[in-house]
Amino acid sequence: MRKENGMTATQPITGPVTEASEQPGATGSPSGGRKPGGDARETLYFALRNPKVIIGMVVVLGFLLLGLLGPAFLRYAPMDYAGPPMAPPSADFPFGTTTFGQDVFAQFVAGLRSTFLVGLLGGGVSAVIGMTIGFVAGYRGGLIDELLNMLTNVVLVIPGFVVLIIINAYLGVRSVPMQALYIGVFSWPWVARAVRAQTLSLRSRDFIDLARLSGVGVGTILRREVAPNMYSYLFMTFVLLFGGSILTAASLDFIGLGPTNAMSLGLMMNQAVQWSALHLGLWWWFIPPGLGITLIVGSLYIMNVGLDEVFNPKLREM
Repeated sequence: MRKENGMTATQPITGPVTEASEQPGATGSPSGGRKPGGDARETLYFALRNPKVIIGMVVVLGFLLLGLLGPAFLRYAPMDYAGPPMAPPSADFPFGTTTFGQDVFAQFVAGLRSTFLVGLLGGGVSAVIGMTIGFVAGYRGGLIDELLNMLTNVVLVIPGFVVLIIINAYLGVRSVPMQALYIGVFSWPWVARAVRAQTLSLRSRDFIDLARLSGVGVGTILRREVAPNMYSYLFMTFVLLFGGSILTAASLDFIGLGPTNAMSLGLMMNQAVQWSALHLGLWWWFIPPGLGITLIVGSLYIMNVGLDEVFNPKLREM
């Protein structure tokens, strides 16, 4: 079991790999494998029966829709002086106002957009880097494996959050995509090591040998034969990276090292602390962003546990 940012990802590919090796020719490819359509239908069937997956997806999709569609129904921009200062929640201002009369709900909706964007980009960057290095190192072996494994170990021992603080302090972060890029570059080592280990166990299977004998290139083998037998693990890994990127970005924003030209949930908490919202009793200023981050990341964790039960036949509830 592997832990990252407080969430866990087991290795649920034992079932798919075994079936792939025992059922050559099922897909019509040189090396065989599982039937994509049947496997997808089976996965969807168990996913819709799993309450953890449903609860997690409902919460995450609910916040995502609010971030995407909410701005169309807002009367004020996040930084507009919309009403009386320090007004409690009301019909006009569901989340109240700040000490400057800004609409907290408008800031919250804008912060959700930045939160999901940094999670998607940061998780995507780290997933691409980690999975690429893991696939190549595990499949190639030899000197390439040693070099890539050494690079992974070097980045792994570097305190990534400290480096991010230094980079942001000296170079500055001017946009959410740039912050996501910084986060993604330092979040991939554990992914590379996990994917490498799984690839090492797959490369000696019969269906991989058959693909080699048929003259298929390395890239095609990794894309068509290795990756599909790990899709469940790769998807769960991205869920963890998504949540980890959100937490890292919120931490940087909270200490004042995030983008200042875009509203985020972490920046909302930073501003609430700066202007003494806790001492003034303005609970509606700092509780919504903190609760929003907690619910999003917590729901991703719950969904990850549910996906483990869906993808691992030994954990499925029939």
